[in-house]
Amino acid sequence: MSTYLPTIRQLQYLVALHEHGHFGRAANASFVSQSTLSAGIRELETLLDVTLVERSRRVVRFTPLGHQVVEKAHALLRQAEDLSDLVRAAGQPLTGTLRMSVIPTIAPFLLPRLLPRLRKDRPDLELFLREETSSDAVESLHHGRVDCVLLALPFATGEVEQALIGKDRFFVAYPGDEPRDLPEEIRPETIEDGRLLLLEDGHCLKEHALAACNRPELRAATSMIGTSLHTLVQMVDNGLGVTMLPEMALEAGILKGTRVIARPLDAPAATRDIALIWRKNSPREADFLLLADELRAGQAQIRRDA
Repeated sequence: MSTYLPTIRQLQYLVALHEHGHFGRAANASFVSQSTLSAGIRELETLLDVTLVERSRRVVRFTPLGHQVVEKAHALLRQAEDLSDLVRAAGQPLTGTLRMSVIPTIAPFLLPRLLPRLRKDRPDLELFLREETSSDAVESLHHGRVDCVLLALPFATGEVEQALIGKDRFFVAYPGDEPRDLPEEIRPETIEDGRLLLLEDGHCLKEHALAACNRPELRAATSMIGTSLHTLVQMVDNGLGVTMLPEMALEAGILKGTRVIARPLDAPAATRDIALIWRKNSPREADFLLLADELRAGQAQIRRDA
């Protein structure tokens, strides 16, 4: 057995460098100086007597062995996190540090009105938030960068546990100068080809909206995309087309100050499921179930106030 073993800190530095691909950004993410992070990785290489990272002025390139070590490091860091979580779970429920990723089509609409309530009801909880697209958030979860993820389903999440927070209905948003005889509910087949504005690739809301319409030709006809729901609303308000909005965005007042008209989508799959997910066998499962309860209560209060 080797007398000297890699430290948790060394492995964290290596994983951060792999994630960010840059010594400065990795150091900032690790809250240390660049020289400290670089020295830690060199110490790891010396300890293992291998080269894990090829360095040049402009490029950081991991060796094939370096990539393998990073994968092992992810697994070891997850186990270390589980050990810490096991101890934390033995104390008071839903206390201490908890890291949660939230997707961009949920975060700005649910969190501003939910977090004050959570801080009041759970003063000993330190909740660190990270806004990421669904794919990045799921990767962060499985690599141990976050403890749980608030996202919309269906989405490929891998082996996780989940708690449903609620359903979020889709609405179709039209410019204010549309004919005033718009029906109270919009059938997908009435959406004109080439008018549907969607989010850019990487946002699961785009896939959910297309699935709700169940019209494959709409994807090919989409010529304009937006980087956020707020951008899409401004595009609709300027008469560039129509878009799909989740109910929680409407409840949060995304149409305030615009002339945009929104009508519910009349289709069998006209909703997305908002869910909290976490790694299987996490010792903090009880905490996540309590957090899911808090999220449900917060969403219900928002809808009562809307």
